Amino acid sequence: MNNNDLYITITHINAYGGPAIFRIGDILTLRKEHENLYDDEAILAYGRHNAKCGYVANSVTTVARGTYSAGRLYDRFDETIRCKVMFVLDDEVIARIIK
Repeated sequence: MNNNDLYITITHINAYGGPAIFRIGDILTLRKEHENLYDDEAILAYGRHNAKCGYVANSVTTVARGTYSAGRLYDRFDETIRCKVMFVLDDEVIARIIK
C-alpha cells in the first residue's frame, strides 16, 4: 500500500468549529472510535491540541468521489494514522493519508 495515494473526506466539521479551524497543510490524527454505537468503522479526526474536528466519511452520500471511505481505510491501520489537509470546503475537508 502506498499511503501517499490515499485521500479521505472528513465530514461533520461544522459540529466541531467549521472550516475556519482548518488550514491547508494541517496534520490531523485519525483514531478508530471503537465505542461508536452507530458505526463499527467510525474514525474520528483530531486537529490542533488534540481536539475533535470531524469524522472520516463512511456513506455514499458523504464520501467525495475519488476518496476512501472510513470502511475502506479502517483495516489499513492499527489504532491511529495521520493525514494532511489538502482542501477545505464549506462542509468537508479532503486530506491525504501520510506515513
